[in-house]
Amino acid sequence: MTSPTPPGRRAPVETKLSHVDDDQLAALADAHGVATWYEDAEQKRADVDPDVVVAVLAQLGVDASTPEAIRAALTAPRPEPKTLVLHAGDHLDGPGTLTLEDGSTLTLPAVPPLGYHRLGDRTVIVAPRELPPVPKTWGWMLQLYAMRSDDSWGMGDFADLATIARRSAADLGAGVLLVNPVQAVSPTVPVERSPYSPSSRRFANPLYLRIADTDAYRQADDDTRRRVDALRPDNDTDLIDYDAVWTAKKAALELLWETVDHPAPDGELRDFARFCALAEKHGQDWRTWPEQDRDPATAHADPDRVAFHAWLQHLCEAQLAQAREAAEDMAVGIIHDLPVGVHPGGADTWAVRDAFAPDVRVGAPPDAFSQLGQDWNLPPWRPDRLAEQGYEPFRAVLRSVLRHGDGIRIDHVAGLWRLWWIPPGEPPQRGTYVRYDADAMLAVLTLEAHRAGAVVVGEDLGTVEPKVTEELHAHGMLSSAVLWFQRDYKQPGHPLKRPQSWTMKAMASISTHDLPTAAGFLRAEHVRVRAELGQFAGDVEREYRSAATERAQLEELLKRERIPADDLVTALHALLAKAPSLLLLTSPQDALGETRQPNLPGTVDQYPNWRIPLPVRVVELFTDARVRRIAEALRR
Repeated sequence: MTSPTPPGRRAPVETKLSHVDDDQLAALADAHGVATWYEDAEQKRADVDPDVVVAVLAQLGVDASTPEAIRAALTAPRPEPKTLVLHAGDHLDGPGTLTLEDGSTLTLPAVPPLGYHRLGDRTVIVAPRELPPVPKTWGWMLQLYAMRSDDSWGMGDFADLATIARRSAADLGAGVLLVNPVQAVSPTVPVERSPYSPSSRRFANPLYLRIADTDAYRQADDDTRRRVDALRPDNDTDLIDYDAVWTAKKAALELLWETVDHPAPDGELRDFARFCALAEKHGQDWRTWPEQDRDPATAHADPDRVAFHAWLQHLCEAQLAQAREAAEDMAVGIIHDLPVGVHPGGADTWAVRDAFAPDVRVGAPPDAFSQLGQDWNLPPWRPDRLAEQGYEPFRAVLRSVLRHGDGIRIDHVAGLWRLWWIPPGEPPQRGTYVRYDADAMLAVLTLEAHRAGAVVVGEDLGTVEPKVTEELHAHGMLSSAVLWFQRDYKQPGHPLKRPQSWTMKAMASISTHDLPTAAGFLRAEHVRVRAELGQFAGDVEREYRSAATERAQLEELLKRERIPADDLVTALHALLAKAPSLLLLTSPQDALGETRQPNLPGTVDQYPNWRIPLPVRVVELFTDARVRRIAEALRR
């Protein structure tokens, strides 16, 4: 296996296309799902430069660098599709024999059961047509790291999640918790702060372990427990110190590890644990490791460290299960957030690299908010490889999340339909869309959610094709609705919609982790911070005037809805409560009047992204008068 190039931008692909037939290139691109044009944020046609199309095709293993290569690729025989999608009750023609998921066989023609089956070298996915109805309820959007308690170590943990679930249901009548991604990051310092850039989406983050809630701690002798307790970091820092927390927890877990005995892991867990052991030695990005260790087939890791990291995953599974059990009285329960991708040098790209386009970065084309486009520095899955593998990589990710959750939120759900690929050496605006088999992706998602009895929410905010939201709803899944964006874009001035007109099939909220909090918006805190950081190219005063106009529009809507505006934060929640959307969510930050938003897009170290703790302890959250007012408004 050839090892990928270490980090760094490659030069753009050189082509000889001065005389190429544009129609031939377009036909070849379309055959492989690569867009030669797209509709931009202003709903205008934007043509993609031919050399960008050629570069993206190259990442799919298609040579389009010369007219001769294009003609050869067009005339080459196309393989039969490797995945066939059916729905419950569909008839599969014969003749032939279908090998069912359980190993039994079915003579065709027939109506196959739900599952993943084999027809020769093809995968046949049979999925439910839609998921069961979602109960109507309200709940929290949690940034778990921010939820510190008297017993946590410098940041919120899985035990805090259990406490919040139990008390939110019992004390406040809440029925759902949406939790920020808790997928694994590399076990190295500095610790990756963003929960949306995990090393693996198939495993959990030991950073969230409650040390005292492990069997090893409970069974340890007094001296060992004293040594562990002495490692506890400061629990009252102004900002979350991930490095201090992980350094302390890792040392504590290593002390406890000496007292336990565990067999060597196997399968996917073994590969993940091997990555962790090697990352401790060589660094978080496997593309910079020694040649031998870059390839799982030739890598060698310390067996004891491999077993240690596998043990941490068992601890995570146990504590996540306890949190889910604590939510059993909730109408929905715990919904886990799934990031759109993984770190390019992380555990997933190391272990299952054949599914990825490793030299591509996922992002977004230019729009009004990001005029140069966005580069998320996440490698995409190759749609052709997913189909060849029967979508097993996607299935594995979903199963790992749903194993300890009652629902899943798909970040940037439009990625099931298409993703913006940025080829090597290019800036984000010089990319193009690559199409995925949305029928297959939705079939896998529906089948896995059906088997787990889980709710599915798709984050469809921003510039998203209407069919995305329509198909989510058709499959019994929820879309997303955010107060700031609920406007009639067909009318002059884009007036705010009355909440009664919002869609029922949605998870609705006032804000999100990437937007101002309710109090921050009302005080134009988002303008002040961005102005201080030099994020505005134009007149800052104009931005303040725009924020004041938006606030006035909200106040006018409150007046129309006859909602008292003496306490605007509570009033906004009363406005939200008028929406028919099945899930109504708020954040503790919104309820408490926190002005700082969790994440400020477009910044890394200029703003304390993902590091801002809640201003109160978890136990105080349930006695705070502001929180109880908000809960009462949403419960009504």
